[in-house]
Amino acid sequence: MTQLILVFGALGNVGAEVIKALQSRGAPVRAADLDPEAIRQRFGESVEAVHFDFTKAETIQAAVQGIKGMFLMRPPQISDVKQLMFPVIDTAQAEGVEKVAFLSLIGIESNRRVPHYKVEQHLCSSGMEWTFLRASFFMQNFNTTHRAEIKERNEIFVPVGSGKTSFIDVRDIGAVAALALTQPGHANRAYDLTGPQALDYYQAAETFSQVLGRKITYCNPTLPRFIWASLRYGRPLAMTLVMAWLYRQTRNGMSAQVSGEVQRLLGRSPISLRQYIADYRSAWM
Repeated sequence: MTQLILVFGALGNVGAEVIKALQSRGAPVRAADLDPEAIRQRFGESVEAVHFDFTKAETIQAAVQGIKGMFLMRPPQISDVKQLMFPVIDTAQAEGVEKVAFLSLIGIESNRRVPHYKVEQHLCSSGMEWTFLRASFFMQNFNTTHRAEIKERNEIFVPVGSGKTSFIDVRDIGAVAALALTQPGHANRAYDLTGPQALDYYQAAETFSQVLGRKITYCNPTLPRFIWASLRYGRPLAMTLVMAWLYRQTRNGMSAQVSGEVQRLLGRSPISLRQYIADYRSAWM
């Protein structure tokens, strides 16, 4: 029987897809997040729901006991990974966890100041098998973070200029994570996960226009204007500054890389931006 696998961030975009992909492979899942009842409402009795909070050390033990593999991600609001994430890794190792799939960032080799890099290094020294999923920008950011601007204002408002991004669908990330956690051959590997092509935001806006049947405009604001508007629309300052930094890196070409890893690992093409928009069309209508 397949060993129980723990998924952190079960209610998030990526975590939920990891759970679905694991279930499709017949793997039993323990789903960890702040609200176990919400987990049960979303997945029913098909998963074991457990309360977990990175800021509460007393929730770690119950989450990691009795598992052999886990999917780990960094919540956006956590910057002090040494205090809030290292104890999770250390406890998991002490409890006998054997393998970890960690959601990281593409281009991290040249951006070692980001928290993800510190987590990668700690996992490397943990003694557990690790697989780093170094993902490009999520397509699902469009139906979460940028949903209102597209739905209500018919615009994409990010300070990226003509920089290109190899957007990836989180469903593909989930599929690769499930593969790494249930099949041999992925120990101590780092995978750069991207979509099938790199597009600038003018091209992305045009694709949205074609699929949604109305004009969506890429506004290309300056960085100060983006920060001001983001705060005005109610985003927290910390989240706004992280977004600003990431978009600045994108402008400089960090997110333009296109890899063939999804095709190689899953044996199919990655989901395209056009297909993603069609699948999530109701989010912006």
